[in-house]
Amino acid sequence: MRILETVTFDAVLRHFRAEHPVAREHDGNTNDEAEGHVRNAERLLGRWSRVLLGRQDVLDVMLPWHLGEGGDRELVPPTGMTVAEAAETLRSQQDAYARSNPVCWRKLLRQRTAPRTPLFLSARAVGGVDYEGLRVKEGVTHLDGLHRMIAWAAWHRLPEGEEIPAYVAFAAPR
Repeated sequence: MRILETVTFDAVLRHFRAEHPVAREHDGNTNDEAEGHVRNAERLLGRWSRVLLGRQDVLDVMLPWHLGEGGDRELVPPTGMTVAEAAETLRSQQDAYARSNPVCWRKLLRQRTAPRTPLFLSARAVGGVDYEGLRVKEGVTHLDGLHRMIAWAAWHRLPEGEEIPAYVAFAAPR
């Protein structure tokens, strides 16, 4: 992870809302939930940086529980898993997952060709039902971008040497 600069929460929220409108028309729009995660990270940690992530940085991000947009097959268990583990899980059950979780599957497919947009992450797990069962609560953790990261990893859109922009919440100095 290469830290570029410290940014204000207002700047983070402006950028988040520009990329993730709550009123965007698509199946399973969870932008309001993701904004709640970003706000929780601000309350818990309080300092934001704009960063660039390498391939391995993205693969190591801890993902919270994800049932799959109302589907009947869990993609990430309540104990969490890394992006690399979730991508491997998806690849191993791709056909069954596509049938049982059509909304989530469409979100994943959209990311096969969509331009890369910044991720929103935190230096540790934030509060909320999706995060309470995580086995690893310290380390870079998802706030927004689960479908993007899994799709990028599953379909080899994370080449060595390329960097992915992100905003990361860190603990403010005391």
